[in-house]
Amino acid sequence: MKKSSLSQRFNALGPGILYAATAVGASHLVQSTRAGASYGLALVLLILLTFITKYPAFRFGTQYATATGNSLLHGYRDQGRWAVGIYVIIALGTMFAAIPAVTLLTAGLAKVAFGLQMDTLGISTFILAGCAAILIFGGYDLLDRLVKVLMIILSLATVTATILIIPKVDWAVSGSLIPAGFDPKDVFFIVALLGLMPTSVDISVWQSLWTVAKARSSAHAPSLKESLFDFHVGYVSAFVLALCFVILGAGVMHNSGLQFKADAVGFAGQLIGLYKQALGEWSGPLIGIAAVAVMISTVLAGLDGYPRAAVSLFNMLRDENSPRDEKLSKTVYSSALLVLVIVSMLIMYLFVTSLKLVIDIASTIMFLFAPFIAWLNHRSMSSPKLPPEGRPGKGLRLLSAAGVVWMASFSAYYLYLRLLG
Repeated sequence: MKKSSLSQRFNALGPGILYAATAVGASHLVQSTRAGASYGLALVLLILLTFITKYPAFRFGTQYATATGNSLLHGYRDQGRWAVGIYVIIALGTMFAAIPAVTLLTAGLAKVAFGLQMDTLGISTFILAGCAAILIFGGYDLLDRLVKVLMIILSLATVTATILIIPKVDWAVSGSLIPAGFDPKDVFFIVALLGLMPTSVDISVWQSLWTVAKARSSAHAPSLKESLFDFHVGYVSAFVLALCFVILGAGVMHNSGLQFKADAVGFAGQLIGLYKQALGEWSGPLIGIAAVAVMISTVLAGLDGYPRAAVSLFNMLRDENSPRDEKLSKTVYSSALLVLVIVSMLIMYLFVTSLKLVIDIASTIMFLFAPFIAWLNHRSMSSPKLPPEGRPGKGLRLLSAAGVVWMASFSAYYLYLRLLG
């Protein structure tokens, strides 16, 4: 395979950045910051272990799409309709918790950053409607361009704030996987943390769909090296930013006696306050805008991912020999997006007073389902349809299998504590 030039690799950037935008949402701004505030740096190694064990499952989304030109959903279908059914059940179980969670946080940040007088539910309505309009009329190309700019803004602000807060961090509790004085009840928070760390494993399907969409929109079929370069940029960025938010929470709130508020507006004010303490009062408006920007990118990615998967599933049900009907695909996409927006609004109306509850529910569901998706991804990479150069090596397959066992074991332990403990 011809070695890709650096310029070609940068041109291939897109799906990996979208992945990072999806990750740097509730998992980072909320869960990572809460982890630092509650446990200091004690959970850093556990977060790192989670990134390592989930790595193959996410990478396989990019690798399968690049090698075959199809999304992971085709890999699931080749295993049997039961595999597609499992994905559909998981998607339905997570979509109506994930979208309300990130939208509520975005609305809370917007209310604090811009001093809006409208209630959180009203702001959420405008956010969902605006993001839906961007996706329907702008398509993948506009989504790709917007997210790149938004991610750069927040990344620079977050890394700068972290560097300035480092002198205030207590490094004495950073050397173990389990925090001192660990109580089995801590498992409930840790599951909520790791369920969204770096993000839900079913996002690997979106990663594959975005890889296919990028190739179609750019009229360039990227090589595996180009696609993996894009993926690694997004994956490493997600880890660095997760670490930054843990450090921010640890440096400002750990052992302070302060607790994060449950409502979206209260939490947003505390989050922006972290930056103010690190950078100074002048940084409040800038950080608020940056945080709102990246959360909007997360909402955009989420609102695009589920309908895009619905279109792929719909087309798979049709005769594959039939040409792709772009008009029909757009109708299915718009319809699925509309349903997602309406149901998300209903969920937010019911849980608008407790952002933490919505996020904990969403992340717990995602954690419990993660082993199933990781297992399906592992099996997809054994498909005879994959060319030899697109298949993972033995070491990566062993890491993938170990990740499935690790996630399944932790999920079983969590269920044991919930049901019998």
